Amino acid sequence: MSKRVVVDPITRIEGHLRVEVEVDENNVITNAWSSSTLWRGIEVIMKGRSPMDAGLLTQRICGVCTYSHYRAGIEAVEDALKVQIPYNAELLRSIMQASLYMHDHVVHFYHLHALDWVDVVSALSADPAAAAQEAMKWTDKPIAAGEGDLRAVQERVAKLVASGKLGPFANAYWGNGTYQLTPEQNLIAVSHYLKALEVQRVAAEMLAIFGGKQPHPQSLVVGGVTCVRDMLSPARLQQWKQKHAEVNDFIQRAYLPDVLMAAAQYKGEDSVLKGVGVNSFLACQDFALGRGQYLFEGGVIINGDLAGVSDINPDLIKEDVSHAWYEDGPALHPYDGETKPNYTGFTKRDTVYGELPTVDGDGKYTWVKSPRYNGEPVEVGPLACLLVNYAKGNKRVVEAVDGLLAATGLPIEALFTTLGRTAARLLQTILVADAALETFDALVDNILVDEETFIDPGMRNDVEYVGHSMIEAPRGMLSHWVRIKGGKVENYQAVVPTTWNSGPEDANGKKGPYEKSLIGIKLEDPTKPLEVIRVIHSFDPCMACAVHVMDYKGTDLGQFQVGAASA
Repeated sequence: MSKRVVVDPITRIEGHLRVEVEVDENNVITNAWSSSTLWRGIEVIMKGRSPMDAGLLTQRICGVCTYSHYRAGIEAVEDALKVQIPYNAELLRSIMQASLYMHDHVVHFYHLHALDWVDVVSALSADPAAAAQEAMKWTDKPIAAGEGDLRAVQERVAKLVASGKLGPFANAYWGNGTYQLTPEQNLIAVSHYLKALEVQRVAAEMLAIFGGKQPHPQSLVVGGVTCVRDMLSPARLQQWKQKHAEVNDFIQRAYLPDVLMAAAQYKGEDSVLKGVGVNSFLACQDFALGRGQYLFEGGVIINGDLAGVSDINPDLIKEDVSHAWYEDGPALHPYDGETKPNYTGFTKRDTVYGELPTVDGDGKYTWVKSPRYNGEPVEVGPLACLLVNYAKGNKRVVEAVDGLLAATGLPIEALFTTLGRTAARLLQTILVADAALETFDALVDNILVDEETFIDPGMRNDVEYVGHSMIEAPRGMLSHWVRIKGGKVENYQAVVPTTWNSGPEDANGKKGPYEKSLIGIKLEDPTKPLEVIRVIHSFDPCMACAVHVMDYKGTDLGQFQVGAASA
């Protein structure tokens, strides 16, 4: 007899997400539903506004990857107006994007995802001296992993436990049988978790040097950038380079060794080695290195056919709302997208925690739409980016992927797993950090002969415009789509990474990556579904991007209650 497991809310993410699964008598997941429980109204707010405000408004979609939405909103309007921004502006935008990645990916691995791999309670029984020796196995220059450092961390965590105030370490599934790290390895990871809290501040400052502030930078405009004095200041340029070196040092001496350590320990754990579910991937060109040169190429892989990788056709993107809380209608291209809410609620039924409200899997059950590429669900994100570029023979990516597989002893098939998705985010971080220095050098060389940063976009009110942007946000391909009429936004849609990944089943019965990746996993204990959390966190969910509550007139859009169904 099947049992329903409800995880609500999924914590350590941006926004509100619940996941429900059904397990059979052997505790194997046979069905899954991903439900985001708050509505995004940004597209509605954009109607009738000046296109020049698109970036500033849409960056409020999220409080984490604000720069990505800012840039996407600006570049969608620039595409509509056929604006070619100055070379310096392109390089500066790329440098800011790289800074965001170095911040976002470090924060994700340590502060959002690490506790799915790391048993903090186990670290209390570790031998700090043995842990310091263990750290040397993964790098010859470990950071924050000397015996004294580790002993201090252990004492710090022990005091938290004794006080009963566990803070970020509370309410987890400590002791779960799928944890694979030794006590000493857990202690190393906990030390790096705490060190990363310091490093992420420096990474945020990197973006703020040219962005003005972080989050919600303010130096991009339609036509270029406004950070002219920062670009021309040797002191500001040197500041960025110094902060980059500090963050990159942590990436090389902590992030990389920790992923190698986790890969070695978890390569026998079935719950992280199950296939990705949706075997199609989508990524776009991004990260300018120089004139006409980019770190990553764009493309589409359908049904795992790496040899058949093809270029993106924007016309093949549509959004389905069959199982989303919007008015029914055919799948629509983003240019013609509609955002008309139709909330149908939940259904009470028995779960492993007793009777609870649950989603209606046969009806509508989430505020997230279902994007499809030529009718197919696809995964976006670091894994998709690396697979597309590996398939296209991108030399940097091929060398990085092959190097990681050789270092871990894992076959290439291991990429198509939860473990592979987590490792791909590390590799992308390293590639972006290295490439950022090339972009920085290109900027320094160019400003010696060219200081231009802005071109007048020249919009006319008597002309109708249509445009879009596609960029690689930290969580995957992000696209903004705009129609402009009479000098105002007539229609606006944002198709975000988490929408691609977390969207519900479509009209053809095809599930999205979140749902499909969970089916077939065996839970050790359905009342403590760590395996579900680990898989979902590997995508780095940002439900604030996928759905958002806001109304500029102050109208009450509805009342919502999010209750925890489990510890």
